[in-house]
Amino acid sequence: MTSGMRRILPGTLRARHLGRDSWLLARTEPKPIEVLLFGVAVGMADAIAAEVSDIDIEWSADSVLLTLSSGGRRRRIEARGAIVHEPLANLYATLPLAGLDARAHRFWRRVFRVVRIPGGRWLLAALARRGRGAH
Repeated sequence: MTSGMRRILPGTLRARHLGRDSWLLARTEPKPIEVLLFGVAVGMADAIAAEVSDIDIEWSADSVLLTLSSGGRRRRIEARGAIVHEPLANLYATLPLAGLDARAHRFWRRVFRVVRIPGGRWLLAALARRGRGAH
């Protein structure tokens, strides 16, 4: 992460302890967003309540400084790292992804059905070798 980068995330986020020194802060409205914190010191974890709001994240070279509101008070938390995840709703709509027609869908369904039977993997390998030799 670039040193000195800063993000301000308004709104209310739910905090969930993931174990040891990791936390997940998640918001669903107005836009979904998740903040994964890791390396949170034990004493600083007490400042994270069930719900926090108005998070200010500032990355430095070796740590992350979070300023958040919980219980009507502004608190500062230091962590080793933070990852902000903002899902993009139409991300895959703009990508030129290949689509499967009915024939291709049927072919792959048969391939995966054959693979599941005992010895099916070797049968497919033999058919593939035979098919390559014929062309």
